[in-house]
Amino acid sequence: MSNPVYGKQMKSSSKATANRASTLLWSLSIGLILFLLWSAFQVALFNGQLLQFEAPIYWAVAITTLLFILWVATYFKEMKLDTQQDWLKVAVILLPLTYVLSLINAASEYLATNMILIQCIYAMIFVMTMYLLQNNKINHIIQSSLIGIAYVIVGFGLLNWLGAFSFAGKLVGWFSAGVINGAYNQAIWNDANGPRLASVFQYPNTYAAFLMAFLFIGIFSLIRTKKLFIQMFHGFMLVPIILSLLLTLSRTGLVMMPIVFVIILLLLKPAKQILWFIYLVISGIGTVAILNPVNTAGLELKQQFSGGVAAKGWTFLVAASIIVAIIIWAIQRWIAPKLETKLQAWGKRKGSSLWIPLGSILLAIIVAVLLLGTGVRNILPDSISTRLENINFQQHSVLERITFYKDAAKVIADYPLIGAGGGAWTVLYEKYQNNPYVSAQAHNFFMQYLVEVGIIGFIIFMAFILYIFYQFIRNYLRRDEIERESHLVYFILSMTILVLSLLDFNMSYVFIGTLVFIGFGGMAAAIEPKTVQRLKVSPSVARGLYVAISGVLTIVLLIVSVRFLQANHYAYEAKEVAQTSKSFEEVKVPLDKDLSIRSTHSDSLLTLSALYQQGFQQTQNEQFYTAGVDLLQKGLKAEPFNKSMIKQLIQLYELKGENDKAFTLQQEYASNYIWDMEWYETLISRSFDLGYQALGQGDSSTKETYFTTGLNAYQHMVDGVEHLKTLPEGQLQGKAFKLTPTMILNAGKMKYMLNDSAGATTILKGGIAEDLTDATNREIARWYLAVLTKDGQQDQAIYDKLIALAPNEADEIKQIAELNF
Repeated sequence: MSNPVYGKQMKSSSKATANRASTLLWSLSIGLILFLLWSAFQVALFNGQLLQFEAPIYWAVAITTLLFILWVATYFKEMKLDTQQDWLKVAVILLPLTYVLSLINAASEYLATNMILIQCIYAMIFVMTMYLLQNNKINHIIQSSLIGIAYVIVGFGLLNWLGAFSFAGKLVGWFSAGVINGAYNQAIWNDANGPRLASVFQYPNTYAAFLMAFLFIGIFSLIRTKKLFIQMFHGFMLVPIILSLLLTLSRTGLVMMPIVFVIILLLLKPAKQILWFIYLVISGIGTVAILNPVNTAGLELKQQFSGGVAAKGWTFLVAASIIVAIIIWAIQRWIAPKLETKLQAWGKRKGSSLWIPLGSILLAIIVAVLLLGTGVRNILPDSISTRLENINFQQHSVLERITFYKDAAKVIADYPLIGAGGGAWTVLYEKYQNNPYVSAQAHNFFMQYLVEVGIIGFIIFMAFILYIFYQFIRNYLRRDEIERESHLVYFILSMTILVLSLLDFNMSYVFIGTLVFIGFGGMAAAIEPKTVQRLKVSPSVARGLYVAISGVLTIVLLIVSVRFLQANHYAYEAKEVAQTSKSFEEVKVPLDKDLSIRSTHSDSLLTLSALYQQGFQQTQNEQFYTAGVDLLQKGLKAEPFNKSMIKQLIQLYELKGENDKAFTLQQEYASNYIWDMEWYETLISRSFDLGYQALGQGDSSTKETYFTTGLNAYQHMVDGVEHLKTLPEGQLQGKAFKLTPTMILNAGKMKYMLNDSAGATTILKGGIAEDLTDATNREIARWYLAVLTKDGQQDQAIYDKLIALAPNEADEIKQIAELNF
């Protein structure tokens, strides 16, 4: 007989367990949403060794790890390794592991370690969302939250454009690291093109990629929903999104937009393709109608705030948005159903979904011709019109990107298999660059990924994402229209950002990377779970393995993130103490605490070595010198391309009078900074000084060694200047790179002291300047005339000009000419 009491207890226990699981599930979902909202407003660009970028990354690791632990608790009993989806949560671990492998060749241990942590964030986000988004309710909430966060970011950007800097800063200042002096840093980005809207991203092109993704997601959501309010809401937001997209002045966004649009259309039925096109055109017309006044208002408000101008801008924007929303709602309410009914039969034909995308390509070409080759673009503001006018393959941004990619290929050739570690481009590009540009990003996510993890890591990553895209599209095409649309948002999100990342560094933003991996998780959640017989593992073993591995990893990540947050706190504390105290020990204490956690953290290491340098300079105590040298040498083992460390070590050697060591270091690292004009000027000067010193000591062999090094450095400068003349006409050179008077003078002297009068004459003559009142210019002329005199020649015009300026120069010239080397 069955025991009714026991049966009731079992039901009660089962219900309680289900309630706990449900609570955990909702807690996890809410936590993920709050994490996304927080991370959207953080300074989350992984682009360098700056303290302000560290804390948000380490907080993100800690928060994601805690969420992942919550996920394990929620899904513990459901863990299996039976299906394709199950094995994807194992495969994703390979992505951070490829970055761990690249540590072997890491160009920067610090940046590589941070990138491993970021990849762990992505892996955990992917696993959590892949399971969460299989739940219909959670899927709906996450999608709505993503769209809501995007719309908040759009509104935040427009608040800044229309002058509400302080208000926007106060809204997010209590939790955002991006607010400086009451305003969000670089929400309006300024360059040679004028103000450009960047919102929370501080880079307009990345904001354009984000806007484009959510423009298409907004249109998709508008068509999909049956609720009036939601239709109106999405329709209302289309004008602000397109307006923001145009205000970014992003040529990359405008060029790539038709490509992304066509890719999405290929997955839709003809009726919806037409609706997408209609809604995009209507919202585009509404945006263009208000573009000039809103753009002008933003430019005026940037110079000086005026309540009337701001109100005028908002009135135009809100009015256009309401009108567009009403028109789109009316079409969706009365025309869309009839359109879908009429085109239902056509939609079932094979290849029916191809015609409208092909027509869109043709239309995009026509629009491009009109905007680029006719006066139609004059309806746009001057700033946007000028940007459109400059879209061609010979304009500087295109030529510069091509150069970046060629230079990235050089790095890949030297680090082919496992790459040069996370952040490698940032520290390596100066060694490989074709001309002296400044770009801490390669402006192509895929090329940069290759640089960081090499061919092995790149193949693993591409296999991972292509498998997800392939399986998603395959399952999408097989399912009925209502069912398959449930996860299309995630395809649009990831695909759009990745396509635009072909031409920019959008994925260097941790928030953007997180969105892309949420997209991967959403697509993976929609893949039909098929059992993989060959890889099938019993549930108990699968749970044990995954919990053991994930348990160890989460503990490690929690410890690392907390310790790194502590270290970051100590580094900031040291900076603050240094501003108010001159006590060596007071500043040293927090630096030591940071370095006890991260022994080669560049910021603290450089600050501490500077303290040692000051101590040695003031007291001549050898202990300060030894401590500083040891610290910097240790740092350079982990950060071999850190120019600041090298310069400090050179300065220490010079303070100690060890000029040979300073020279050796300057020469050794010259090949890492091939377009650093100051580096080569210093190297040439040091070569002359040390060679001249050897000459005075009668050591001709050492003299020739130093002089040869200096003249080789000078020839490097000459060759570089000639190379820059070969750059395409539209390409910008970048930083200054030219022969300076100091270089010319020292090179000419070295040639002369090597008894090469002809070579000295050629070099010095090239440095003769019109203004001889400058001491260096006058010395070049003096040595030039002295070399000519020794060879029995004269340049009377230069001689007369110099003597007229300073009659005693005649004796100086004679003395130099009589020197015997």
